Amino acid sequence: MTSAPIQTNLLMTPYKMGKFNLSHRVVLAPLTRQRSYNNVPQPHAILYYSQRTSNGGLLISEATGVSDTAQGYPDTPGIWTKEHVEAWKPIVDAVHAKGGVFFCQIWHVGRVSNAGFQPNGQAPISSTDKSLTPQTRSNGIDVAEFDPPRRLSTDEIVQVVNDFRLAARNAMEAGFDGVEIHGAHGYLIDQFLKDEVNDRTDKYGGSLENRCRFALEVVEAVVDEVGADKVGIRLSPFANYMESSDSNPEALGLHMVESLNKYGILYCHMVEPRMKKVGEMDETPHSLVPMRKAFNGTFIVAGGYNKEDGNKALAENRADLVAYGRHFLANPDLPKRFELNAPLNKYHRETFYLSDPVKGYTDYPFLDTIS
Repeated sequence: MTSAPIQTNLLMTPYKMGKFNLSHRVVLAPLTRQRSYNNVPQPHAILYYSQRTSNGGLLISEATGVSDTAQGYPDTPGIWTKEHVEAWKPIVDAVHAKGGVFFCQIWHVGRVSNAGFQPNGQAPISSTDKSLTPQTRSNGIDVAEFDPPRRLSTDEIVQVVNDFRLAARNAMEAGFDGVEIHGAHGYLIDQFLKDEVNDRTDKYGGSLENRCRFALEVVEAVVDEVGADKVGIRLSPFANYMESSDSNPEALGLHMVESLNKYGILYCHMVEPRMKKVGEMDETPHSLVPMRKAFNGTFIVAGGYNKEDGNKALAENRADLVAYGRHFLANPDLPKRFELNAPLNKYHRETFYLSDPVKGYTDYPFLDTIS
C-alpha cells in the first residue's frame, strides 16, 4: 500500500479566513513605501497594489496613520481625513476588481518621530518621556533624529484609542475589507507593551496586564466599531526595533493572544523571533508555536520567509498564512511564481523608500514580461 503523496506546495492551497475565501496562503505584508505625498495616497498606488493582487489573495496595506500626531516618516499615508478616505477608494476598488481581499494597517508611531512631523511642531507622544537614540535609516546612510517624546496622560490615552476607532471606521468607508492594528516594531502600541520602554506607574504601566491595557483598549474600540470579523493585529513580542524589547517576550505574546481570544478577532499576525532587527535574521531558541496554539483565530507569520520556509511552517501547522514583504515587493506576481516554482526577481533595497512613483515601486517585471 502506497502512502498518499505529500503536498509540498501548501502555500498555494485555499484557506477560509472567517468569511473570506482565500485561494492561496501567500499574504502581501504591510510595507511602508513613502510615496503618499503630504500623507495623501496617490494614483500610482492603484497600479502598485493591483499589480500585487491575485483573485482570492490577501493584501495588507502599508502602515497608515490614525491622526496628525501619528506620523514619523515622510510621505506615509493617513486615514484620518475625508481627503484620505476618498484617495484610498480607487486603490481599494482596483484590488477588489481583481478579486483581492484588502486590509488597512492602522498605526501610530509614537516616539519614533520628531517635531517636524508633528502638528504645530509639538513633541511626539508616547507611553514614556524617554528619548530614542538616533537611528541609521535602512539605506545605511541617512540618520533619523528623534525629539524627546511627551508622556501621554491617562485622559489623553482615551483620545488616542478613539483615533484608532475613527481610523477603522474611515477604512471601512474607503472600502477596505478590514483593518490590521499595528502593535509591533517599537511604534506606539509596542511602546506600551514592552517593559524596556514603558516606565509608567499608572494603570497603563508596571504589570504585564497593565502594559497590555492600551493595546487591548484599542482592539476593543476597533472591534466595537467595525466588528471582530474584520479585525487583525500585528505583534512582535520578540523584536527589539526602535529600542523596544521586553524582558519576557514569551509571557507578553501569550498574554496578548489569550486576551485577544476574548474579543474573537479574525487574525493575529506575528513576527518571527529570528527578526530582532530590521532586515536581520538571528538564530534563536524561541518560537511562536505556543502563541499559535493559544490563539483561536487565523495565525499569520512573517519574518524572512522564502517559499521553502513558508511551506514548512504550514506543513508543521505553525501558521495558517505566511506574509511576504521584500519578495512580494520585487515580485508583483509572487503567488504565481511560487505556484510555477519560477525564479524570483531580486529586490533593490536602495529603492524601497524613494519618493519616485515608478522606480522600485511599479517597475519590477512580471514573469510573462521576461523573455
